[in-house]
Amino acid sequence: QVQLVESGGGLVQAGDSLRLSCVVAGRTFSPYAMGWFHQAPGKEREFVAAISWSGLSTSYADSVKGRFTISRDSAKIMVYLQMNSLKPEDTGVYYCASAPNWATMRNPGNWGQGTQVTVSS
Repeated sequence: QVQLVESGGGLVQAGDSLRLSCVVAGRTFSPYAMGWFHQAPGKEREFVAAISWSGLSTSYADSVKGRFTISRDSAKIMVYLQMNSLKPEDTGVYYCASAPNWATMRNPGNWGQGTQVTVSS
């Protein structure tokens, strides 16, 4: 499995923007899909967004559509989550995740350590 390391979290005000980054480390010859998940305080971890190996397919949770954008670089080393118009309910830990293929992205088996995002009202 590849190793995933997130960064970019922080404390912002409602309406602000943040960009989360995830470094994909370790060699792999298998295409993999990437995604971001969010765990709010006291709640279960939930799907936020995913992107396919090629980058041509993306998927978003309804709660972030039109506000968040997932992307990856052509070298397949970095994955980003651009978060705009942040709301207090976006507060929580954001996890980067990888899955062997697109079909398993909603239940990935590989996780980063997470990065905290706090949105004040």
